[in-house]
Amino acid sequence: MADEALVESDFRANTPDPAFDWARIAYLVQVSRTLDRLEEERLVPERKVLYQFSARGHDMAQILLGSRLTHKKDAACGYYRSRPLLLALGVPLEDALGSGMGRAGGYSDGRDIGVVFNYPNPAGAPALPMSGGVGAQYTPTAGWAQAIDYHRKVLGNEAYEGAIALVLGGDASVATGGFWASLTIATTQQLPMLFYVEDNQFGISVPATYQTPGADISKNLASFGGLTIFSGDGTDPAEAARLVAAATAHVRSRKGPALLHLRVPRLQGHSFQDTQTYKTEEVVRSEWARDPLPKLKDFLVGPVMTAQRWNGIAAEAEAAVEAARAAAEARGVADPATVLANVFYEGEMQQLGGQWTHGYRAPKCHEDPKPEGQRINMVTAIRRTLDHELAINERVLLFGEDVGPKGGVHAVTLGLQEKYGADRVFDTSLNEEGIIGRAVGMALAGLMPVPEIQFRKYAEPATEQINDCGTMRWRTNNRFAAPMVLRIPGGFFKCGDPWHSQTNEVQFVHNPGWLVAVPSNAEDAVGLLRTALRGNDPVIFFEHRAMLDDVWARRPYPGDGYVLPFGRAKKTREGDDITIVTWGAMVPRCEAAAKEASADVIDLRTLVPWDKEMVLDSVRRTRRCLIVHEDLRSGGFGAEIAAVVADEAFLDLDAPVARVTMPDIPSPHNPVLLDWAVPNVERIRAKIDELVGF
Repeated sequence: MADEALVESDFRANTPDPAFDWARIAYLVQVSRTLDRLEEERLVPERKVLYQFSARGHDMAQILLGSRLTHKKDAACGYYRSRPLLLALGVPLEDALGSGMGRAGGYSDGRDIGVVFNYPNPAGAPALPMSGGVGAQYTPTAGWAQAIDYHRKVLGNEAYEGAIALVLGGDASVATGGFWASLTIATTQQLPMLFYVEDNQFGISVPATYQTPGADISKNLASFGGLTIFSGDGTDPAEAARLVAAATAHVRSRKGPALLHLRVPRLQGHSFQDTQTYKTEEVVRSEWARDPLPKLKDFLVGPVMTAQRWNGIAAEAEAAVEAARAAAEARGVADPATVLANVFYEGEMQQLGGQWTHGYRAPKCHEDPKPEGQRINMVTAIRRTLDHELAINERVLLFGEDVGPKGGVHAVTLGLQEKYGADRVFDTSLNEEGIIGRAVGMALAGLMPVPEIQFRKYAEPATEQINDCGTMRWRTNNRFAAPMVLRIPGGFFKCGDPWHSQTNEVQFVHNPGWLVAVPSNAEDAVGLLRTALRGNDPVIFFEHRAMLDDVWARRPYPGDGYVLPFGRAKKTREGDDITIVTWGAMVPRCEAAAKEASADVIDLRTLVPWDKEMVLDSVRRTRRCLIVHEDLRSGGFGAEIAAVVADEAFLDLDAPVARVTMPDIPSPHNPVLLDWAVPNVERIRAKIDELVGF
């Protein structure tokens, strides 16, 4: 009797689950195989595809998983071997193939590698823009998961009920900071996030034993609080389907995040160029013995379909891929001149991402300040602006390290959590990649995140996410964008040091797609911050520590509707003998140094874009140009201004273009050393006298 029960149980376990559309799954697995074979045997040798990453062995489990993303507010973020998942989401085959060929249309119009996927998917769950960096997909997915909860709990949007966020990664990605940051976010907040690790035991050539102890991430996370683990064989159709169904159901039912860990073979090299010489013949044979395609055929032929039907599906897949190849090759290549478009919002709305795609329209604004009350410092001005925008726009969220009850280490967010609650103003784990990556996912889900990095130097761990966010609109050719306002205090204060006092704003200028604001006073801070919070591009908002409570920087509050357009500089002094270009904490020093001179002092206020026209008009009149900034001399933004002046106003100059900057050293700690290194009034005045007397 026991043996009979065991046989019956095994039979039921190996019966195809009717909740899956097995005919569609069989078709998509065949399509994926045919696409890989076409690329490997024909398109790569013909150099029509330059980067190729085979999904053979990974395909069936991905398609099973993709078939469970049935909620329109679900989202997935994959990596370079995730094309089968996109096929399950419904990506057109000519896009899936043509993107790899770099043709017009598709994922990026030929701007990005074809395996770096994105898919807005108007009919269902989107595939969020992935990154070329391993592990960079994790924290934006955590942000989308948190946005699901925010839409439900705070905005009361029932359309997000039951939605989940899915992230895919290989076994090597579990060693990355992004994986651990997102795991911390998801588990501490119990977010509806599913981690899918498809484990083929190799990161290119490096075995999984180098990525996690014992090469088993499931065992190593078994005691990780708040995480449920589903682990098994991703090549067995019955087991894979059971685990996929259980994992997705777990997350949908709000039981917390889950890890789905499936072991699959990588039947080809990491990429087409990879010969896999690091694998023994025995390993290769064992991998092919685990090929899920023949297992799927054995599983379906009989219980679900006839052998003839299976062969017919294979033929349909072949025909569909060949038609897609012809359509993709007919597309041609995008006009090279169009490659300059869509770095920033240009009037045509992106398909997904940002509050504007969710119906947000900015309230009435005015560009002329309407001063009210007494002068306030920059801290108060920024806090008041954030307070007002939080009050009128429920999509605005503030977060970072210590921004909650403490109110930020610079007191900018003081009292805002008490007023708006911990769902809208909240502390985060100590991980800058997690802070910014989370903000990316939130922005993609239609929120306006305002993350804070405590000090400029602390942004370094987040540079990958910052770069990926900035290039998103361009590399997806306006399909996706992630507008946010990234607040970063920095610069010297009463003392300096190499960790809290650097500016290095030029690094952000060199990240395409970011607007960069560097206000020097309270009024400008209000106008630029409000413009950023109501805009449709990501913004770096630099808050200089020395100016937050500086007497010179105090101004009356310019009104709740005041906005200051980016790229509009201001002359703080006017004269005829020299043009002084500066920003941030150097503005009052340049004003003081120019008291005895006849000088135009230009406060740029924003570096991306910067007001080139005002600078050139002034230089052509004064015939001299001095640039003053706190950043290092070599490669500082002053070098860019000097180059433009030399290129476009050389014949108007009566003296060389000059700079006064920090020397090429970190910020010194001792105030005496700091005062010597940072441009001071005496050094600036001496350079003014030198140029005027040239």
